[in-house]
Amino acid sequence: MSIAPVAITAPVLALVGPTAIGKTALSLRIATRFRCEIISMDSMQVYRYMDIGTAKASKEEQLLVPHHLIDRVDPDEQYDAARFVKDALATIAGIHDRGHIPLLTGGTGLYLSALVNGMFDIVKVPDHIRTHLRQRLDQEGREALHRELMTIDQESSERIHCNDTQRLLRGLEIFQATGIPWSQHVRRQQQHQVAPSFFRLLLVGLTCEREMLYDRIQQRSISMMRDEFAQEVEWLLAKGYQAKLPSMQSIGYRHMLAYLAGACDRQTALASLIRDTRRYAKRQLTWFRNQQQVAWHQIDQPDTIIAALDRFLNT
Repeated sequence: MSIAPVAITAPVLALVGPTAIGKTALSLRIATRFRCEIISMDSMQVYRYMDIGTAKASKEEQLLVPHHLIDRVDPDEQYDAARFVKDALATIAGIHDRGHIPLLTGGTGLYLSALVNGMFDIVKVPDHIRTHLRQRLDQEGREALHRELMTIDQESSERIHCNDTQRLLRGLEIFQATGIPWSQHVRRQQQHQVAPSFFRLLLVGLTCEREMLYDRIQQRSISMMRDEFAQEVEWLLAKGYQAKLPSMQSIGYRHMLAYLAGACDRQTALASLIRDTRRYAKRQLTWFRNQQQVAWHQIDQPDTIIAALDRFLNT
């Protein structure tokens, strides 16, 4: 069922941008300055026990400012944009009731689009189709399934990276369940969706020189691929969270899994992580730059960003 119309008249802030650019540190400064509560807009930070690989705010940072939609579900649970919209709207309402300002922070563009532009109906997929496709993923690999998606839904295949197993499987699931490409479903259902009305919404996009971003990505990747992260992934495996889970095939986790399985050495895993994170950051920037509502600022000019927020909130 489509989301019912919602009118949100109190201010809402959103801080978006590519991975590793510095959203967490700036969000804490903004939240402290303007009495905000932070709502994570990250498709991976929603998972419990997955802390290092998702670059969550530390426990100390979460004590400084209330954080929401972090550690929401277990790694083997499904969490999608529709569920995010439902949770985010409820959280926004609660924050406004407390007299505070919601600050959405993250890099998952699909979540932002679903929240601001509306969420279309979700296609129900029978369990046997989902199970069969996951078996094929294990046996045939991502490349084979991506080639199949390209033949049945080229539009979706062009926006879904081969390594994005969650959306790759979703595209195939929808076609097998309905006989209609995912992209066609989107076009049909967007004609009938009802988006929440944000009367006072400011979207702030963070950017910087490419070399600066690449250096940040490299430094984060080096910091991530340490023994503590290996221990986190080993703990997840020991708890029964299988390597083939979509959450475990995300950036960082699949690289550490490859190292732990002996498929590559740590240095090779690190190089692959840096490369894949750079590609992901590029896709994030492309997505957000196509959103006309985003006001872009340089990450190394935080005072300018604070001033822009102050003007918005006091207008």
